[in-house]
Amino acid sequence: MQARVDFVARHYNGFLCDVGIGSGAFIELRGQTCGYDVCPAAIDWLKMRHLLADPYRVSFRAMSLWDVLEHIPEFWRLLRNVEQWLFVSLPIFVDAKHALRSKHFRTDEHCWYWTRDGLVQMMRCLGFHVVEENDMETKLGREDIGSFAFNKAV
Repeated sequence: MQARVDFVARHYNGFLCDVGIGSGAFIELRGQTCGYDVCPAAIDWLKMRHLLADPYRVSFRAMSLWDVLEHIPEFWRLLRNVEQWLFVSLPIFVDAKHALRSKHFRTDEHCWYWTRDGLVQMMRCLGFHVVEENDMETKLGREDIGSFAFNKAV
C-alpha cells in the first residue's frame, strides 16, 4: 500500500476517490480519500467512516482503481467522472497467449485483458495520456501487474 500511496503522491496530493477499496488499507494509509465499492462489507466500512461516495454520480479530480478496472464491464461510464488524475494497477499482458495462460485469466471475474499498448491507446481515446508507468507491484511479488498514472487532456 505504501508503494501505491507514494506513486499517487508523485503526481497528486489532493482529495481522491478510491474505487474498489478492498480492505480499506489504501484509504487509511493515504488519508484525503473517500471510496466506493460493490461489496457489502466494504460499503459498511466506508459508511461507518462517512467516506462512501458514488463516482458514477459525482466527478472527482482524481480516482484510483487498484486491481479494479479489468472487472468493470462499462468502465468508460466511471472514467468520464475523472476530472484530472487516474491511477490504476492491473494485469498487463504481452499478447493473447500470455493472457490465456496467466493466473489472471478469470472469465468469471475479469471483463478485460490489456497489453500495455492497448491500455494506453484505449485511455487516449477516453482523453487520458500516460504520465508514469511502472512495474512496482510486480517487483514487490505480484505477477504481471502494471501501475499507471494518467492525466486527462484538457
